[in-house]
Amino acid sequence: MSHKRISEPSDGAFSCNGKSCQSHGLQMTLSSTSSSHSGGGGGADLSNKRRRVLQAAGGGIFGLPFLGGPQEASASGLPLRSSTGGTRKGGPTNEIVRVVNGIKHRRLGSSDIVVSELGLGTQRWASTDFNAPDKDLCYAFMDEAILKRGINLIDTAEQYPIPSDGRTVMEGDSERVIGDWMKDRKVRREDVVISTKITGGRNVTPRNIEKDLEGSLNRLGTDYVDVYLLHWPQRYSPQSNWGQSLKYNIENDASPYWRMNGGPTSFEDLCLAMQKMIDKGKIRGWGLCNDNAYGLTASSRTAKALGTTPPACLQGDFSILDRKSEENGVAEAASPYNENVGFMSYNALAGGMLTGKYMDVPAAFDDTKRDRAMGSLQNPRGRMDTRGWGATLYRYRTEAAQEAIADYAKLAKANKMSLTELSLRWNRQRDMVTTTLLGHTNMDQLKDTLDIFSKKEPLSDDLMWEIDRIHMRNRLPLFSSNRVGKDWDGEGEIGEPIP
Repeated sequence: MSHKRISEPSDGAFSCNGKSCQSHGLQMTLSSTSSSHSGGGGGADLSNKRRRVLQAAGGGIFGLPFLGGPQEASASGLPLRSSTGGTRKGGPTNEIVRVVNGIKHRRLGSSDIVVSELGLGTQRWASTDFNAPDKDLCYAFMDEAILKRGINLIDTAEQYPIPSDGRTVMEGDSERVIGDWMKDRKVRREDVVISTKITGGRNVTPRNIEKDLEGSLNRLGTDYVDVYLLHWPQRYSPQSNWGQSLKYNIENDASPYWRMNGGPTSFEDLCLAMQKMIDKGKIRGWGLCNDNAYGLTASSRTAKALGTTPPACLQGDFSILDRKSEENGVAEAASPYNENVGFMSYNALAGGMLTGKYMDVPAAFDDTKRDRAMGSLQNPRGRMDTRGWGATLYRYRTEAAQEAIADYAKLAKANKMSLTELSLRWNRQRDMVTTTLLGHTNMDQLKDTLDIFSKKEPLSDDLMWEIDRIHMRNRLPLFSSNRVGKDWDGEGEIGEPIP
């Protein structure tokens, strides 16, 4: 495949401690492609001809192929052609390709990658957390989910497990567990879809994409990964952390970390580097994580302009409590009518808050009764009762979030289901969501989750509307706060810039 280079690289280069980083800081000269239209009359035909001439001369919107040709529709009514007029590799994202043991498998973006609508999250597999599943339990999870119950997707990262101590537990151990299991169980590689991630920020360079990927392949014991993701954007983005930042801050974007030595890796270099890995057979597709509508669209449009493979998916924080990706442009950009990109949802249970376990007794950090709070820290029910996670994940425990959780719990009870079931079935029904990634700490949790995702019937329209009514009382509960101090001076509870 030949790829159109939009411009020549500048001379900027970047190096950083720990991981070797390089950035060419390419400047993009926007190009256009022509598209064909069929008109019903002489005037329309003349207008379309004039439009084609203008596009060929660079007269399209911003010079990029945003104005596409006619789109061929599938039987479902979804487009099979991209907005640049080229036939999509697969079909519309999220279409159901097959059902295995009651679990639906959906297309991921426009790729030929098909994933189960439930995936195994591995962030804490074999970690130093108090309730982390050990290697044997992780094996049991994969035996149950993949070998017996129709799941094919495992999501991991080169940084997993979190937390690790660098002595008994190392970064990359989660990948090693997966690789060892595939080898020990003699699992056919094509029966498992593996997504893993490169560490984000300035670490994302063409050189490091290849080097870090090679490390993941070695730990996984495989020749290729199915989806290679940026763990967070290669550029500054206000939503790429775990705090309450939402507002774009131009001062942060202008900081030396992001702007020195040519600035972040360009979208052009990113797309070309990922295509190089595809051409070498080391990845089947790629994607983004903790990004937004700008990052998704810029990556997809740059790839199409270059003639390279566009991203297959965006992975993001999404739950009944956190719908921002549906309402901030991500869902629109990802739609099969637009960029045709899949969506991997994580934190669907909001760090455990949507299990209801913290409703009767607050999480340790929120408990005003000191003795009881100390008891929760000593015998934690989950991550919210620990010093590390409890502070980091505070946004799932805002006053607005807890009010919504209480309302959702009442609604679930009235409909004879658990809050967990309500939350997961709601998540599964969202148009944007291709698959939901969930981590588990014991086998009972996993079996309950598998049973929920095996249920065929959707939540009723009436129940979905009642959920929407609760949502309308506060559409961003995770990003609300009633306790911001006057002297915090633009910082949130973990030091992140707010608003």
